[in-house]
Parts: sequence; C-alpha cells; structure tokens
Amino acid sequence: MAQVLEFKLPDLGEGLTEAEIVRWLVEVGDVVAIDQPVVEVETAKAMVEVPCPYGGVVTARFGEEGSELPVGAPLLTVAVGATDASSPGGDGAAADEPSGGSGNVLVGYGTGAPAARRRRIRPERVGANAAPATVPASAPVPVPVAASTLAPAPVPVGDVSGRANGRVDGRQGPVAVVSPLVRRLARQHDIDLRRLTGSGPDGLILRADVDSAIRHAGEATEAETRPAAEPVAVEAPTVHVGAAAPAAERIPLRGVRGAVADKLSRSRSEIPDATCWLDADATELMAARAAMNAASGPSGGPKVSVLALLARICTAALARYPELNSTVDTAAREIVRLPGVHLGFAAQTERGLVVPVVRDAHTRNAESIGAEIARLTELARTGKLSPAQLTGGTFTLNNYGVFGVDGSTPIINHPEAAMLGVGRIMPKPWVHNGELAVRQVVQLSLTFDHRVCDGGTAGGFLRYVADCVEQPAVLLRTL
Repeated sequence: MAQVLEFKLPDLGEGLTEAEIVRWLVEVGDVVAIDQPVVEVETAKAMVEVPCPYGGVVTARFGEEGSELPVGAPLLTVAVGATDASSPGGDGAAADEPSGGSGNVLVGYGTGAPAARRRRIRPERVGANAAPATVPASAPVPVPVAASTLAPAPVPVGDVSGRANGRVDGRQGPVAVVSPLVRRLARQHDIDLRRLTGSGPDGLILRADVDSAIRHAGEATEAETRPAAEPVAVEAPTVHVGAAAPAAERIPLRGVRGAVADKLSRSRSEIPDATCWLDADATELMAARAAMNAASGPSGGPKVSVLALLARICTAALARYPELNSTVDTAAREIVRLPGVHLGFAAQTERGLVVPVVRDAHTRNAESIGAEIARLTELARTGKLSPAQLTGGTFTLNNYGVFGVDGSTPIINHPEAAMLGVGRIMPKPWVHNGELAVRQVVQLSLTFDHRVCDGGTAGGFLRYVADCVEQPAVLLRTL
C-alpha cells in the first residue's frame, strides 16, 4: 500500500526565508526518482533546482509558477510504494521506496527523523555480483525500488554533486551540505565535498569551507606551474578541517543606541512619510551671518552659528505652517497641533546619535537659540544630558552637512510629524541675476508625515525656508 509523504520547501541556506517558483519540472502523476529535481525556484541569491528526497508518484503540487512560498511550506506530495503503469519501464513495476527518503540532498529536510539512523547504504560497486549492503538491525528494512523507475548510475569518487551515498575514503552517509549554492560552487571548482569536514553545526559544510579549499587548491596549482629554474618549496594543498569560522561581531542594541533603534523602527513602521527637496542659494545667508558676528565685536558675545540661523528660520516657517508642528494620536484617530515649538537638533557623539531639544524655540531669537544649542551640545559630548533634555521635541533640524554630504532622506523622529535636513554649503555654478556665477549652494530636504498635510503644505514650508536662506531680509517681518 502506498504511503503519501509531504515534501516541504527546504531551507536553501544563507538566511533565505522564501523562494519564488519559476518552473515546475514534474506534473501530477509523474513518477519521480530519489533526488530527482522537481522544481526550479529563484531566491534572493540564485536560481536553484530543488531535488525531492522521495521516490514514487507525484500526487499533488502546491503553488503556481510565479508564486512565492515560505521556507517550510508544502511543495508537493509523493505516493511512495505506488504502482504506476506509465513508469519508464512500461511494465507496471512497483515504484516502492522506503519511507525514510534519501536524506542526502538537503540535510534535515524530507528525510524523516532521525535522519542519521535512516540512511541507505549502497555497495561500492554497482553490479550483479556486488555484495548486498549491511543494514543495522535497528534501521527499517528498505523496500526494493524498481530499476526502471530510478535507474541510478554509478557515482565516481570525485563526484561533488552530493548525491552519492556510498563509501568514499572510508566515510559513509550523506554529504553534510544544506545549501545548493555551496554544492554548485564546489562543482564549478572541482572540489570533492566528501574530503571536507565542515565548520558549521554538526559538521555542516559552509561556503567558507569550500572557499578555503578553492584557495588552497589554487595556491598548489600556481606552485606546480612555476618555471623549473625558479626553486620553490611546493607544499600539498592543506584543507583546514573542522576549523571554526570567524564569529560575527554582535553589538547589543541597548542604551542610547537601543533607544534610537526602537524610535527609528517605530517611525518607519507607523508613519507614512514622504520627502521633498530643493537647492537654495545660501550666499546672502552666509554674508548676513558674517555681518552679524562682525557687528558684535571681539568681545560682544558669542558668535551666531549657521545652525542657529536655520533654527530661527524653522520656527518662523512653522508659524506659517503649523500643520508640521503636530503629532498623530493613532488611538483617537486625531491630528494634534501643538501650541509651541520645542526644536530638536541631531548631534553626533561618541555614544551615538542624540537629539537634544531647545525648549520654547518659538520665543527665542537667533542668538538665544544659538547659545542653547551650544550648551546642549556640550552636555551631549560629555554624556550629561538628562532624559528631559532628550524628549518632548515637536520638530527636528538635522544638519548632516557637517559630514560632508549634500543630501539625505531623514527619518522622522517619532512621534513628530516632520524633519528638515540640511546638506553642506559649498560653491557651485548658479544662475544669479541672469548670469552664471559661483554661489554658496545648499540642498534642503523635508521629510513629513503625509497624514498631517499634503504635498502643497510641505512644499510651501520648504519654499519659505529656502526664501529665507536666499533672502534673510524675509525674516525681518517676524523678528
């Protein structure tokens, strides 16, 4: 009586979690042999033919061509031990197969449990006079498989396909390889997988093991092909058997870095953000800053920074476009417009990125904002910022130009609704008063929560900021 076994999409290695069915290689009703490819799938890494570890008649397929299946989802079912008159022999021979499957194609999948106790042992030589393999008393007795169905071919010692189950160099059982990509790499470079001992769990052969064998084989070939007049010491290729692969560095996401990671992840998952940007001529802004600092004299107070001027421009723009100084109450499904501007600014420290907050920025002038930014920046560098100084912001200004970059698409600082990004200010060709000139140009980008406003509002905000950068006199109306 036939036993119907389910073959699930195996783990194809390299951290892949799903695959797309490109082409089925068998139909329902077809007789398949052990290790016969049954479907071609495409992963994020490569195109792979997936072999089935069972021999019998295909009774069902799961998934159409072009669809995606997660690892572990049913791929097809096979009736093991079924009789099919349409088998290659045409004589209605029984395609009986032990329920354990092959266990040697994709280690740990479709082989039953425990796989190590259910391996089939083939004799070294295939022929009429070959002695039968010895099967342990504890193992299930295999049922003979019709030769017309499987038609196995002798496997040479140097075969690297991973389908041999006989003894090679005294070893028995399957090659411990999960990834078809590793098998393909070994086959392309003529590497005998059975001569390797993997560095993965339970001796699993990893790509790093095959790469190491390829390098050593290449070094040996290069040494053998050098001219005889050039004396060299030729060493046999050495394969590092059982050597542990270098461990990946693991950095705990805790403290400041963990908090930033949580906030940015939440921002991306909750906020439907959009970004708009433009270039602005900052020549007049830089000239105005120079004039302001010159007027203060050698001892007339702290210098006004570019960041302080941009912060003051932001507060003026938010007064015109209050939609961007808001947050979204998802539970109540309400947009909450906030009465005051608590301006956050991104500061890079040895402990990571932090966003100190200038309280009541809408009530301060450029000089006051600049002084508060300087004070908070110093606290950030020494790690002395309190939690209250890092929370409660309503809008964030991010000056990534200090890193020498022109543009970016900022991630909104949740639960705020927008962030203004400022690139580096640098000389560029610019049309000024109808003529080509070299001007100080900066790129401005605004990322905003599309729930609180539409593109028209966001564009108006950004355009007003650019106008203030290009003509600082525009700010005189609100100072």
